Amino acid sequence: MDSFPRVVLNRGAEKRVRAGHPWIFKGHFTHVPDEVPDGGLVDVVSQRGSFLGRGFFNSQSQIAIRLLSRKPVSINENFFRQRLESAFVQRRHLSGQTTGYRLVHAEADFLPGLVVDRYGDFLVLQILTLGMEHFRNTLVSLLTEMIAPKGIYERSDVRQRTYEGLEERKGPIWGDVPNALPFVENGLHFEANVATGQKTGFFLDQRDNRLLVKTLSGGKRVLDCFCYTGGFSIAAAAGGAVGVTAVDISATATAEGQRQAKANGVSEKIDFVNANCFDLLKAYDQQGERFDLIILDPPAFVKSKKALAGAVRGYKEINLRALKLLNPDGFLLTASCSHNLSESRFQQILFDAASDVHRHVVIRHKGFQPADHPYVLNIPETGYLKSFLLQYREE
Repeated sequence: MDSFPRVVLNRGAEKRVRAGHPWIFKGHFTHVPDEVPDGGLVDVVSQRGSFLGRGFFNSQSQIAIRLLSRKPVSINENFFRQRLESAFVQRRHLSGQTTGYRLVHAEADFLPGLVVDRYGDFLVLQILTLGMEHFRNTLVSLLTEMIAPKGIYERSDVRQRTYEGLEERKGPIWGDVPNALPFVENGLHFEANVATGQKTGFFLDQRDNRLLVKTLSGGKRVLDCFCYTGGFSIAAAAGGAVGVTAVDISATATAEGQRQAKANGVSEKIDFVNANCFDLLKAYDQQGERFDLIILDPPAFVKSKKALAGAVRGYKEINLRALKLLNPDGFLLTASCSHNLSESRFQQILFDAASDVHRHVVIRHKGFQPADHPYVLNIPETGYLKSFLLQYREE
């Protein structure tokens, strides 16, 4: 049986690990052998010496240990093969809905620091931790064997890697990968810009909300704020909206949105506007503009806990202004992708915004990450996306 250098936890950390959390922070252990290399494997034990798990160690990261297994299993090619197979099985139900989805979602699939997204015949790989970086070649080999993609592109160009002592990296690592990767989602045709697009090229985690928008939009005038490349706008137009105003500050994003709208045959219904959404919402109110459905999907305002106070003000302002623009019985679909902002705090912000503009607002739906981006109950940090479908009612 394999064995590795033993790291002894303090009592507080032991309780956290036994409760199911796989992260162990600096200062949460009483002993680390000198010979443990960064990115190497360690066995985590209690003060009484009982085995608690096996994982990657990195002295450069605040998360010093990320558990791979709570059993003393061998960490080799077969281990990763089994973990990948298990992750793939969990996504089989998606094949009839979409050809773009997340195949591996890091800790949710017991593979900390590894993200794999699928766009049709291509894969996009993202490695976030030093320990997983050491198995990069093994992972690429397994993915090519098990999925047989036409190509694999790496998008490990995220700041989180610097916290692990890694450089950012992106580019093709297998096959010939075009910059635009086509995929189909609930009957709509999209493209992921794998080289320069947000995340791994597209916001796959908003799939359920795009379908919700499609079902709600019939006969409605729609405003899509922070529209990026128009995923929500295209869904609304395809769902029968009488007109859609799609707003983003990036001219590059809206130009791509126009192209994708044309590919779906809905370009005549969508007016793409380059503007600051905060300013435009205020201007629309002054002009007396009103909408039947407004979508707010802003970028993450809360990059850290220190930024929470400012982010709360930002979220309240845009939601307050959006509520003022709704027609009676109109809907506001509002989302936050900041894991530092809890669902309860977000709901309180929406309550405060509705109170300030004297709107009677009901919650019609609450949303979270889709099934291919699981939220792990034992790891609150994995619950980043939350959304509310609100309706403004009048007597």
